[in-house]
Amino acid sequence: MGSICVAASNAIGVLVADSNQMQCQFLASALRRRVEFRVASCALEMDAILSAIVSSQVQVAIMNAGHPKDGRPEMTIVRRLHLAHPEVAKILLLDSYDREVVVNAFRSGAKGLFCFSEYPFRLLCKCIQSVHQGQVWANSEQLQYLIEVVTHVPSLRVVNARGLKLLTPREEQVVALVADGLSNREVAHELSLSEHTIKKYLFRIFDKLGISSRVELVLYAVSHGGSRQAEWVAGGA
Repeated sequence: MGSICVAASNAIGVLVADSNQMQCQFLASALRRRVEFRVASCALEMDAILSAIVSSQVQVAIMNAGHPKDGRPEMTIVRRLHLAHPEVAKILLLDSYDREVVVNAFRSGAKGLFCFSEYPFRLLCKCIQSVHQGQVWANSEQLQYLIEVVTHVPSLRVVNARGLKLLTPREEQVVALVADGLSNREVAHELSLSEHTIKKYLFRIFDKLGISSRVELVLYAVSHGGSRQAEWVAGGA
């Protein structure tokens, strides 16, 4: 009896949130058969999730994002939950995934992605334990997507009224980083250039765009730029 109580006290608090009530009940019931989990369930609604986290001492939240709106999984609830409870590890259940879905999911605060069409239930249990221990659950393809994101320098394609590019690829990278709020020193570090070189870039950019300050540059970028991912531009060109 004592060992059962100890096991229960050490069990991982898991919340299953799904807009499909039957699926939610099936998954919660399956997880309750595992002694290492203490399981609660609720609808995939923000108020219900927040209430369940408080009342059930949730440590891992499993949310079914496999019912996409307009063909894309909805990440708003994931982002809101991550802001409200960053300490709760989040696992997203997906019907399928591509590069954009994977990147957006992890950016929104997910710690793991799981697809029942590719992996068995027992691996979901391992996924729960892994994210609870602070690990990220992703396969090699998903990790490659994330690596591509962090090894690319973002850029803003700045154009004039006729749609013609005004800046070089390197200048576009400088604009994107400045628009993200980085200082000259931070931009220099990001691009592996000297701070003096970044200042020269900015003077050249100011001259091309007919502006005179970083504030004007940010405003110009917002109104005239289009965000994109760009390959790393080598050297100082």
